[in-house]
Amino acid sequence: MAGPPGRAALLATPRPGRRRARLGGRRRDRLPDGLAEDIAAAERASLNGTRLHVRVALDYSSRDAIATAAARWRPDHLPSREAFDRFLAGPEAPNGNDVDLLIRTGGEKRLSDFLLWESAYAELCFVDTLWPDFDAAGLSAAVAEFWRRDRRFGGLTQPAPLIAAE
Repeated sequence: MAGPPGRAALLATPRPGRRRARLGGRRRDRLPDGLAEDIAAAERASLNGTRLHVRVALDYSSRDAIATAAARWRPDHLPSREAFDRFLAGPEAPNGNDVDLLIRTGGEKRLSDFLLWESAYAELCFVDTLWPDFDAAGLSAAVAEFWRRDRRFGGLTQPAPLIAAE
């Protein structure tokens, strides 16, 4: 491994059919020696995962990804949201790209051009821990918080029926 234990191990411990890891970003050449290879190995080892897709946005620009997808779109057809989502996701995610839980490390409270389209209905978790120190316990805490949330995807919670006073 290129770095401290846990950095790539968080992704590189696949259980067959359980999770799939993918690095979002175009510039792996700027990563520390060995880390790009660790990430590629985690992606290959988890390629057939279907239950949990883990995506790490590293040196990634959502605006660039959206602009690139829009530039490839046929000018004589306006895409539906669903079609554009699949087009933006690319062949590695044919069913789209929606993010359920976005974890932002380092104490920042902004998306910073990460997965803007894909995070439209994502639950956001902001943690003070820096990325190199983010570990399995931090991930477990974020996932536990995710399961406590009421996901409405832009809808409203059904109010309790009003009962007339007698």
